[in-house]
Amino acid sequence: MHFFSYAGGRLHCEDVPLDDIAREVGTPVYVYSEAAMRRQVRIFAEAFQSIPHLICYAVKANSNLSVIRRLADWGAGFEIVSGGELFRVVRAGGSADKVVFDGPGKTVAEIRYALDANILFFNVESAAEAELIADTARETGKRARISIRTNPDVDPGTHPYISTGMREHKFGIAMEEAHALYLKLCERPEIEIVGVTCHIGSQITQMAPYRDAIASLREFVTRLRNEGVSLRYLDFGGGLGIAYNGEEPPSVSGYAELVITATKDLGLTLVLEPGRIIVGNAGTLVTRVTFIKDQGTKRFIIVDAGMNDLMRPSLYGSHHQIWSVSENAATQVADIVGPICESSDFIARNRELPAFQPGDLAAVMSAGAYGFSLSSNYNSRPRVAEVLVSGKKYEVIRRRESYEDLIRLEL
Repeated sequence: MHFFSYAGGRLHCEDVPLDDIAREVGTPVYVYSEAAMRRQVRIFAEAFQSIPHLICYAVKANSNLSVIRRLADWGAGFEIVSGGELFRVVRAGGSADKVVFDGPGKTVAEIRYALDANILFFNVESAAEAELIADTARETGKRARISIRTNPDVDPGTHPYISTGMREHKFGIAMEEAHALYLKLCERPEIEIVGVTCHIGSQITQMAPYRDAIASLREFVTRLRNEGVSLRYLDFGGGLGIAYNGEEPPSVSGYAELVITATKDLGLTLVLEPGRIIVGNAGTLVTRVTFIKDQGTKRFIIVDAGMNDLMRPSLYGSHHQIWSVSENAATQVADIVGPICESSDFIARNRELPAFQPGDLAAVMSAGAYGFSLSSNYNSRPRVAEVLVSGKKYEVIRRRESYEDLIRLEL
């Protein structure tokens, strides 16, 4: 359920017609459903309610302050991958003591900032990073809480660009190396070991990779405990997929049953890092058709949203369903492309689509995650507005950039 539906021939987000938003705010525009996000947070909380847990929303999926603020109000913690994301969480009213810091390239400045903010823990991704965190903690007179991101060498069966848990990936540490690092860090007084972490990838649509990873993780936790390593948290990451094009990813309840069954006797607090599954189907990108171009046997529907606004199709070859904002049963086979001067600037290729005409509005569905957060000013295009709908009301939660915004920081 993503709270987008037709009523009276017009596509609505909750109770607000999308063409009203497009007329008043302009296009392109990202539109998010607050009810859809809240529902997903509630589903996670209910699925894991039988064990101690903390839901740490992956800020990189959608980092708008209004989104973060609502998630904080609903009790969520946050998974961050940069100092900038920590700044957003704090500015939005999130609790730093519910923040876990991932990422393989943390800087000294970011580590200092996180230590000063007193985050819950760092997820360490290399021995060199562990040393840097320890040295920085010593210099600042603080003690850093850490969990090591162990790499179980599990193939998640997803796109290689969003697969993170195998030996050839830059993320995490192989289990034998991680084991040695845990024992070494026990000797560092600046370090407090608090957990074990694993994150195998994103947009995972099968249960088997999770089953394999949690089994390896359980054995690893038991081994560490037998050697005197004290642990409080098991961070199992995120990555649970959503339906973009007929996929049938595991349900949250099924995923929870697997994880709880495998870990409940360990006595650890489970940390989860959902991102896409919270916001992905809660958002759409509304764009207007500018031209129809026939190139021999090829038809192009040119819209005002480009790859700078929605990178996923160009970056991953990802599929987003395309709906007409005005209900339209007629179809045509075409490409939907944007105005960017790159051949990779497309939203859909060789797809049976609504029979759009110039001036029509198209809704690019399942665009709430890694949509605006991956956007850029390429071709000196101002970034688009973001709108949050709640019932019969909506608010602009990020205004559309102006040309002046493009050069505001330049000399």
